[in-house]
Amino acid sequence: CATPAAPLPSTSRSLSVAETLANGVRHHVQRIGKGDETVVFLHGLVMDNLSSWYFTVAARVAKSADVILYDLRGHGKSERPASGYRTDDLVADLLGLLDGLQVTHPVHLVGNSLGGLLALCFAAAHPDRVASLALVDAHVGLAGWGDRMAATLKLEGDDRDRMIGESFKTWLGRHSERKRTRLAKTAEALVSSTSLVQDMKSSPSLGDTEFRRIACPVLALYGEHSDVRDAGEKLAGLLPHCELRIVAGCSHSVLWEATDHVRQEIVTWVTAHARVAKGLRR
Repeated sequence: CATPAAPLPSTSRSLSVAETLANGVRHHVQRIGKGDETVVFLHGLVMDNLSSWYFTVAARVAKSADVILYDLRGHGKSERPASGYRTDDLVADLLGLLDGLQVTHPVHLVGNSLGGLLALCFAAAHPDRVASLALVDAHVGLAGWGDRMAATLKLEGDDRDRMIGESFKTWLGRHSERKRTRLAKTAEALVSSTSLVQDMKSSPSLGDTEFRRIACPVLALYGEHSDVRDAGEKLAGLLPHCELRIVAGCSHSVLWEATDHVRQEIVTWVTAHARVAKGLRR
């Protein structure tokens, strides 16, 4: 998913922009809002960065919570190292980021597409650091997902253009030609000048052992016509506290196709589970 061109959300809350070193990589971070609970937003792969969440959901959540957004390594304004793009590397980045920002209490993770998979991987690796998950058309990490992701990333020429046009048809019109070109160049550099493709292919799958470690509440939103809807349905059967909700008429780009609906679902979810988490800490 990409960054929607929209005016800066109106908010009276302060915006903190910083660079934080996490797992040896410089990350671009924005922190907004204030509250007892912390919500971390994780964006998708390649054609995305933190502002996709900032312009859709995060500013609304920040009215009652401490919100952290950051560009994954290689994306947006974060450093682009030549290697280190396996999911376990990205999970280590998030752990380092939370430690660096001195966030020691369990957080609520909100992830879109690959960001949703990272949320699942982090919850499996560090269950004591997660209060709840909200996933938007997330990749689930079942066997073979890395090979499929690598095959998509390796597309070139007309095949690549066709895939991008289909995947991002709902937001292309929101961008100027200049911004679309910049996004495309950033994506091409990430794919061609780093180990991203091979790292996606070699990333571990999630199995029964990992899923058993995820005991927190999980909201799973999937588009009715999404190509990963079946993965979401399997996820709901694997996790004991997972609520699967299908968004009618939407594809994998559900965040853009039903922004208002997704925003309300996440705000309601975070608000409800923030109360639960706060009560447990007392």
